[in-house]
Amino acid sequence: MAISVDTFFLNPHFQGTLQSQIQQIIAEAILSGRFRQGEKLPSTRKLATHLGISRITVTLAYTELLANDYLTSRGRSGYFVSENAPEPPSFNTLRQTEDVVDWSRAIGSRYTGGNALSKPQNWAKYKYNFIYGQSDPSIFDHANWRLCALQALGQKDFFALTSDYYEHDDERLVEFILRHSLTRRGILARPENVLITLGAQNALWLTAQVLLTQRRTAVIEDPCYPALRDILSQSRCHVVPLPVDQDGLPPDTIPPHSDVIFTTPSHQCPTTATMPMARREALLERARDIDALIVEDDYEFEMSFLKSPSPSLKSLDEDGRVIYVGSFSKSVFPGLRLGYLVGSESFIREARALRSLVLRHPPGHTMRTAAYFLGLGHYDALIRRTRNEFAKRRDVMQTAIANFGLQIASHETHGGSSFWMQAPRGTDTEALAAKLIEKSVLIEPGRPFFHGRTRPREYFRLAYSSINTTRIPEGIELIAQALKEG
Repeated sequence: MAISVDTFFLNPHFQGTLQSQIQQIIAEAILSGRFRQGEKLPSTRKLATHLGISRITVTLAYTELLANDYLTSRGRSGYFVSENAPEPPSFNTLRQTEDVVDWSRAIGSRYTGGNALSKPQNWAKYKYNFIYGQSDPSIFDHANWRLCALQALGQKDFFALTSDYYEHDDERLVEFILRHSLTRRGILARPENVLITLGAQNALWLTAQVLLTQRRTAVIEDPCYPALRDILSQSRCHVVPLPVDQDGLPPDTIPPHSDVIFTTPSHQCPTTATMPMARREALLERARDIDALIVEDDYEFEMSFLKSPSPSLKSLDEDGRVIYVGSFSKSVFPGLRLGYLVGSESFIREARALRSLVLRHPPGHTMRTAAYFLGLGHYDALIRRTRNEFAKRRDVMQTAIANFGLQIASHETHGGSSFWMQAPRGTDTEALAAKLIEKSVLIEPGRPFFHGRTRPREYFRLAYSSINTTRIPEGIELIAQALKEG
């Protein structure tokens, strides 16, 4: 039986080449049982004409499926579904089961209902996208990243790609972190002091699990990164939120019974405040006095384009009490999900053992691709390009904010990629965000960043990491209009 050409159609939203889409259409049809063994496919010419594409594209797709034994060729008769093609599962013996489990009792720990920020998956389609932390394709060096990914797929890196690292990490990536990333922050470390993680959030989770118990107390900034608060709530430790000011976390407010202090000194999340040198020293002294540990989340230190970045807490630490969290997810692209922990060898040993129980190790190909991208100088070029572009966007946004009468809640003096804003008293920025979506404007309400039941609703965050400079003034004007309308 011949398969009708009318069963083929192209998806305009498919992420990939035409060749890969045709391969996927046929493979999925075989795996689902729609195309059966021995059935004849349309000729390459007929299918190409039907889809309005090049015949060579169809031929290449058929050839790839032939090599994978999904198809077979019979001389001049054409292409057929191979007798060796995977057979679809038989569902005749399966029946719909009734779920009689009482999941309200069966679930021992709940992880839903937290403070995670919600961002539309199709954020890039919005005209005025002020969402934080997303990559801009006009800035990212896709060509060199692709070349590094191909290089990491080469025969020379076969074992880096395919091996089970057990508890270990990619040596090239660790070497770059030791020789370049950490030295720029004034940190000297050995390989035994570094652990690769799946981003900063994974690093914070590992740290909380290793250091905190139900009897220990963690200090967090208020407002803070919402996921950190959720992580700490799952550890069941005592959490003490401390309000931040224009200089970040005030050391003199830290209670004496604190065990672990979480802070973002380079760019406080989300206010963007940078902790001055005197306060950094005071924070270290306070931690020393009460024998507490400090977890320094040093995200976005690369984006200090207004002034040189301040020394990291870890570089000032003489007691080994600071655990440093770094990440490439903000500086390269968020989907990379690569970060690292730096700390005393005893701590890293435990964090490494815990990581191996949960995810073994980050993917080898991802680590080696990142190592090439960093080591070949592409990363530094990307950072320079990003800083220059962010500086332009910041100037345009700051001018637009002033022109349209909006209020900046915290003035960052080093750079970053966002503004922390304050709407008029009584404004519900969650309702404002919902209203602005209708005008193709995306903002981030500030309520999830705060701790407690009565959280402020008038704050919001505006990022300029992925919005075109020419669209910033018009987007700010729409926000100002929505605020006036109430």
